Amino acid sequence: MSLITYLKNIKLHIFACLGLAMLLTRGDHLLTPVSLPDASFALFLIGGMLIKKPRWFISLFIFCVLIDFVTLSINNYYHILINLGYLGLLPSYGLMWFFGSRIANTKSILKYIAFSIFSTLIAFLISTQTYNLLSGTLPSITIKESIQTGWEYLPQTLVYTMSYLMFYWVIKSIFKNQFILQKAKSL
Repeated sequence: MSLITYLKNIKLHIFACLGLAMLLTRGDHLLTPVSLPDASFALFLIGGMLIKKPRWFISLFIFCVLIDFVTLSINNYYHILINLGYLGLLPSYGLMWFFGSRIANTKSILKYIAFSIFSTLIAFLISTQTYNLLSGTLPSITIKESIQTGWEYLPQTLVYTMSYLMFYWVIKSIFKNQFILQKAKSL
């Protein structure tokens, strides 16, 4: 197997893992008895770190939209999805992907945490404000009212996203250390 084929297979496996995690967490924004909290922000940041190329971003974005279509149609909330506010997810997730690609090679946990928090806050701001202002669910809302609305979800969003990202950092560190130990033993 050539190196190029091997790398393509690795990226496909990473995409499959991201897709599975998206499928397991996309059903609800919050922790419920039947679903894990939404991991979308974290998964797009991790995707940007690991597979970087825009085609993978587009594929993951399309996959999350398909999950939403199926989930909302099963729950008879199909009308919620079809609105302009949903368009805010594209720049939100794009921002997470971009920041992920920028910190892909960092070894500093402080830099990783700082970029993760900063990108999550900006992505939350974009997605919340586009939903509030463009979805039509809050008619005649002003920008000031929109900024005040929805902020009760910020602590949960930040905690859940950072929890997923810290879990990823720990798993990555364990595998990296294990690989280094295996390599050292073989020498």
